[in-house]
Amino acid sequence: MPDYTKDPEAISRLTPEQYRVTQTDGTERPGTGEYLNNKAPGIYVDVVSGEPLFASSDKYESGCGWPSFVKPIEPAYVIEKRDLSHGMVRTEVRSKHGDSHLGHVFPDGPRDRGGLRYCINSASLRFVHRDDMEAEGYGDYLDQVEDLA
Repeated sequence: MPDYTKDPEAISRLTPEQYRVTQTDGTERPGTGEYLNNKAPGIYVDVVSGEPLFASSDKYESGCGWPSFVKPIEPAYVIEKRDLSHGMVRTEVRSKHGDSHLGHVFPDGPRDRGGLRYCINSASLRFVHRDDMEAEGYGDYLDQVEDLA
C-alpha cells in the first residue's frame, strides 16, 4: 500500500485557492471549479496526499455547481465529519491521510446509484487521466474507470 501523507512540500506548492479550500475548509465559488465539466476517463486524487478519491465513472452532473460523485473510489480514504458551520447541519468529507477538506456529502444523489451526492471542490483534487494511471501508481484502479466521452 502506498504511503499517503499530509506532505508539507505538496502544501507549499498549492495555489492560494487550493490552500484556502483544503487547509482552511473553504469552498470554491459554484460553477468555477476546474473539474466541474471534465468528462475525461481517470481518477481524482487528493491534491496534497495523492490518495485516490473518486473515479470518472462515478461522476455525474448534479446541477449544484461543483463536481459530484456517487461514491468514493476507495471508501477508506474518505472520512466523514459532522459540520455545523454556516447555521446548517451537513456532513463534511475529508481525505483520511491528507486531512484535506474535500466538500460535503448529501443524501440527494441518484437513487439508482446509492442515493448519495459527494459535492467536491475541484481545488481539493488532482485529475489523473486513465492513460497515466499505471505510470503514476494507480493501475489498481483502472477497472473502475470507463470512457465517458
